Amino acid sequence: MAVLGVATSGGHWFSALAFGVTLLKCLLIPTYHSTDFEVHRNWLAITHSLPMSQWYYEATSEWTLDYPPFFAWFEYALSHVAKYFDQEMLNVHNLNYSSSKTLLFQRFSVIFTDALFVYAVHECCKCIDGKKASKELTEKPKFILSVLLLWNFGLLIVDHIHFQYNGFLFGLMLLSIARLFQKRHMEGAFLFAVLLHFKHIYLYVAPAYGIYLLRSYCFTANKPEPTASSLFQTLPFQAGPLPCILGSKLLGFIQYFGQSAVCHRLLSVGKAGDASIFLILTTTGHYSLFPLLFTAPELPIKILLMLLFTIYSISSLKTLFRKEKPLFNWMETFYLLGLGPLEVFCEFVFHFTSWKLKYSFLPLLLTSAYCAVGITYAWFKLYVSVLTDPPIGKTKKQ
Repeated sequence: MAVLGVATSGGHWFSALAFGVTLLKCLLIPTYHSTDFEVHRNWLAITHSLPMSQWYYEATSEWTLDYPPFFAWFEYALSHVAKYFDQEMLNVHNLNYSSSKTLLFQRFSVIFTDALFVYAVHECCKCIDGKKASKELTEKPKFILSVLLLWNFGLLIVDHIHFQYNGFLFGLMLLSIARLFQKRHMEGAFLFAVLLHFKHIYLYVAPAYGIYLLRSYCFTANKPEPTASSLFQTLPFQAGPLPCILGSKLLGFIQYFGQSAVCHRLLSVGKAGDASIFLILTTTGHYSLFPLLFTAPELPIKILLMLLFTIYSISSLKTLFRKEKPLFNWMETFYLLGLGPLEVFCEFVFHFTSWKLKYSFLPLLLTSAYCAVGITYAWFKLYVSVLTDPPIGKTKKQ
């Protein structure tokens, strides 16, 4: 903490934030990991030991390679580092293979590739106008955005406990958006195309990109060029209640980008209404990820990390918009506080009831349904904001 304090006071606050969250990720190495750990180990083995023509046909394991080619090559590159840790992890027939060296390699591969995400967050922060920023570092929009993205609770538990490579992929996404803010449209479009070749799920964002690029790059004659913030105004259609109902895991691919979109719009435009939307979406979306970590040792970790992130999010945005109306109305406050009793019932009370054996799915059902309400409300509120508020350009001129 002393090191972070010195770095912050010396002006190197972003490096301090990135270093601090990296240390936290290292502390999470021994925690529970999901079947995705074996999925990616098997992909390492497939791409390393088989010719490229067989990568998408190998079916020794049920976890066949089903990501686009760029991710396959990404696994291939990682496998050439993995062989120096434990050669046995690269054997296709070693199903469910795990060793301490395998664990260390795969965990550190996620941490190392997160460097792209850190760089992308840094580039996004450059796009925020700091002319009206507070003199206090902790109240500066750039600082708040950095914390909300770098220390995002959802990414921490999905990537560094559950095990996935979302940070690396979101790094490509955020860097693409940063380039659009910087009027480097071709580079932004190229990065997004690269992202699609890593993971096809991002295809649902493509319509927003297409519309924005048509308006800002292709058809600009005699028309005012829209700002990159307009892209965020086209994003609310990307998710809704369905992902939460279908499962918490899918919501963790989808809801994080929704948070970052609203978050960047919030801090670049400066509206308390957007702060409310962001906080409801973030808090509800993060809680919907709780079922991913169902083992007892991770219970205090996920509760503590979410509490810390939520408290910081609310307090920092409340300070940033202290001159405006309260962030939540009574209904929103009541809903968010309801997450507490829901967690107590799902994690503690339910296991002592007679429903445990016959209705084992009930906690997940309640969590999904409750979170679906909050996420639907947040997106509806964002729709209303986008459709009724004046354009961003006009707002800034006024």
